[in-house]
Amino acid sequence: MSKRWYQENRRDPWRRQAKSKGYRARSAYKLKQIQEKFEVIREGDAVLDVGCHPGGWTQVSVEEAGVEGQIIGVDLKSTSPVEGASVIQGDITHAETIERIEALLDGRELNVVLSDISPKLTGRYDTDQAISLELSTMTLDVACDMLAPGGAFVTKIFQGVGIEGLIKAAKDRFSVVQRYAPMASRNASSETYLVCKNRLPQPRKPARGLSAYEQVQRHLTELGVNVEKAEAEADEDIAVGFRRVSKKD
Repeated sequence: MSKRWYQENRRDPWRRQAKSKGYRARSAYKLKQIQEKFEVIREGDAVLDVGCHPGGWTQVSVEEAGVEGQIIGVDLKSTSPVEGASVIQGDITHAETIERIEALLDGRELNVVLSDISPKLTGRYDTDQAISLELSTMTLDVACDMLAPGGAFVTKIFQGVGIEGLIKAAKDRFSVVQRYAPMASRNASSETYLVCKNRLPQPRKPARGLSAYEQVQRHLTELGVNVEKAEAEADEDIAVGFRRVSKKD
């Protein structure tokens, strides 16, 4: 841990405020600011927090949905229980994880899917941004499979190649799609959030029969981006989507 990183974190007002208010991460204030502007979570909503560890967004979701709401957090990492929420450990792309979520919902439809997932950073921006893009795209597909019509989806994205393809895929599935950078995001960060509201009953015509993942892959191909080659040139195992791949794959 560098001295500069330590000093910056000590001065970070959002980190101090999160600690004083009992939130598990400063990122809780990113969701609070998204909520203040867009009201994605309503009282009584059923909310799925994908990549919930350490639980800051889950805590805010519990507050916003109230006692009639239902909050479910899921992450590959073990996450300490959050009062008022159900937290499970699992891979959101696995059928068994989806089945566990559906069992908890017990017939109830999701109103909101949230994702503040970040990849395990390699230090190479292009690689990290590409992995983040895949994570966001896969989570968009999960959201569209599970959200009730009219539902909302929020995901973190990093500026870079392919982002316009993801935004187009979102616009084909939601009537309102906006980019938003909360004040609580670090000044040096290239992250922003894609806020999608009012899931359409069915995708717009260009997206019918396609997953968001397939749409984004087509967009990358049109840009001349060879995703498989980029992954193969990684120097070590990296997390892509919700699985592990090796440079030998």
